[in-house]
Amino acid sequence: MSTLDRRVVTLIKQVVTWLVDRDFVAAEARSRGVRLSADLMRRAVEEYGRTLVLPPDEAFLDIDAIAVANSEGRIWSIRFDLWTQEEGRSDLSLECTAVIDRSTLQLEIENIHVL
Repeated sequence: MSTLDRRVVTLIKQVVTWLVDRDFVAAEARSRGVRLSADLMRRAVEEYGRTLVLPPDEAFLDIDAIAVANSEGRIWSIRFDLWTQEEGRSDLSLECTAVIDRSTLQLEIENIHVL
């Protein structure tokens, strides 16, 4: 985690907050709707059938992020466990790609699914 840019951690926190708040449109807009639409995000959360909650701050110290080798700019493939009121850390995960190109930070939400 020490090599993961703090801006990426901040962005993951924001995306998780949008998911918890059920603001799937904001999450889609931030990821430019490249891979996962607001409707698909909503469906994944609803089908899981539990209430998303914000994880403790410590959870963001353990983001599963892998740097993509031989890539232009800095690219990370990220998996983050979502938390629910019923379970705490759940089996539902957010998968996304973060790209830092010069000073620009882009995000693509790829999947929300059970592992």
